[in-house]
Amino acid sequence: MRLCDDPDEDIYNHIKDELVSHGTAAIPFLEASWEEDDYDLLFQSRVEDLIHEIQYHAVKDDLTKWIDSPNKELIDGALLIARYQYPNFDEGKIRSEIKRIRDTIWLELSHRQTSFEKVRIFNKIFYGEEKFSGNSKDYNSPMNSYLNTVIETRKGNPLSLCILYSIIAQSLDMPIYGVNLPNHFILIHLDENKINPLIKSENKHGALFYINAFSKGGIFEELEIDEFLKGLNKPKSREYYEPCSNSLIIVRMLTNLITSFQQSGSAKRVKELVELRELFEVKF
Repeated sequence: MRLCDDPDEDIYNHIKDELVSHGTAAIPFLEASWEEDDYDLLFQSRVEDLIHEIQYHAVKDDLTKWIDSPNKELIDGALLIARYQYPNFDEGKIRSEIKRIRDTIWLELSHRQTSFEKVRIFNKIFYGEEKFSGNSKDYNSPMNSYLNTVIETRKGNPLSLCILYSIIAQSLDMPIYGVNLPNHFILIHLDENKINPLIKSENKHGALFYINAFSKGGIFEELEIDEFLKGLNKPKSREYYEPCSNSLIIVRMLTNLITSFQQSGSAKRVKELVELRELFEVKF
């Protein structure tokens, strides 16, 4: 570590590769040197870059494992992306807060309630008591994409709110999943009990109804998706009406972040996030 401020780039790059190869085990030593040793600004800058690179590679490795795993739990994938920006955030605290919200909703649910009634109760607590809302004022901020900051600020974009909504809903055995619309992201409540055919003559996509998490959980039907796609000159493809995979949700989260950092001119962040997104392209 004493060679981290060596002016010879070849020497520094060799030291850098050696330290990065040790992974997160090297971080405490780097942090201690940064805080305690009396080195110049070059050393401090290089140590900061080294810590970030080690943390980035750790996220990249863990995301690769998530992609290869058979389960691909959505909460795990979303928290991994949050760790890219906030490597030291308290994951246990975030999971506990999600469980607390889940338990609060659970106390008001009953097997006698219809799906519509359960969603209204969910919305009352999620948007009313817990005060989650869409961040319209600062829509493109990357803060809207990280699950930990969404929970802390109670504000998010359509995707992050749908992710949190569906994670909690599924833990309550409510069949609510993400739908990857162009220029928007919504939720589908599946018609597991085959109720909708009694209301409508046709139900091609297995939906009881759809939910707009960005607009306080508003409930709507397939016809509104038809009109939305018509306005965008998009075809009525099945993918715009049916649940998408958790992998696709995380890819879209990365895409949103790439767009946010492109707008702010953060080229290094864009490059790293593109690399994370490319991990999925190998698998698809």
